[in-house]
Amino acid sequence: MIKQAIIPLAGLGTRLLPLTSVFAKELLPINGKPGIEYIIDECIDAGIKEIIFIISKKKVMIKNYFYNDKLFKKIIKKKKDKRISNEFRKILKYKKMIKFVYQNNPRGTGDAVLKTRKFIKDKYFLMLLPDDLIIKKNCSKSMISVHKKYKSSVMASMNVNKNNVSRWGIYNVKKKINNQNFIINDVVEKPSVKNAPSNKAVIGRYILPKIIFNKLLKQKSGKDGEIHITDAIQSLIKNNQKFIGHSFSGKYLDCGTMDGYIKSSLEIAKT
Repeated sequence: MIKQAIIPLAGLGTRLLPLTSVFAKELLPINGKPGIEYIIDECIDAGIKEIIFIISKKKVMIKNYFYNDKLFKKIIKKKKDKRISNEFRKILKYKKMIKFVYQNNPRGTGDAVLKTRKFIKDKYFLMLLPDDLIIKKNCSKSMISVHKKYKSSVMASMNVNKNNVSRWGIYNVKKKINNQNFIINDVVEKPSVKNAPSNKAVIGRYILPKIIFNKLLKQKSGKDGEIHITDAIQSLIKNNQKFIGHSFSGKYLDCGTMDGYIKSSLEIAKT
């Protein structure tokens, strides 16, 4: 069973400036609720028992959000507000599940994953990227079901516009399993339109094997001088590790851009 999840949160969120000049993007409200709480709730519903947040010193307000007990207790004692009491209980529940590690030098998602190495206990773990919300159906839960059935790594997938492939990790298919699942042949980090192997993109949900840490420890910097998780995955695929691309059924929302952030609030308000 997959019981641990990691969530990289150390990025500066420059695409959401000026909001993120003073505020962590993951705490920005989406329809009245901090974006990170949608990710935590997805994990809980999927059976995850422990979540590891990767933050930086510049993002310490994320940790403070879960450790503001004195403020809540003072206000609850004074106001007797039921809504605030319920919110405090929810945050306490979250806090029991969360560990924090630090990535103070932003060297890519692969480097962020590597910071969690000593905490991962089982053969596989879940990784979620907070900019990618998937609503209406729990993507992590369906991926865990695929992992159980095929005993392999799994990555969330969707078809994207060919002109936008340079935003994503793009893969091509080795073998079709069924209408929703494919064995991946190759994956490339943010290829040009000309060099993209397909228009099948990896979205921000991964079930990864613990052995990926061995690759990341030796991995050299890639595009833009960063250590990319995609490069480590490609190395494992070449070593005959099976990775499945899972076409999820939920609705994808991109919260990492200003336009996407606004549209996400409007979309969630409809549900």
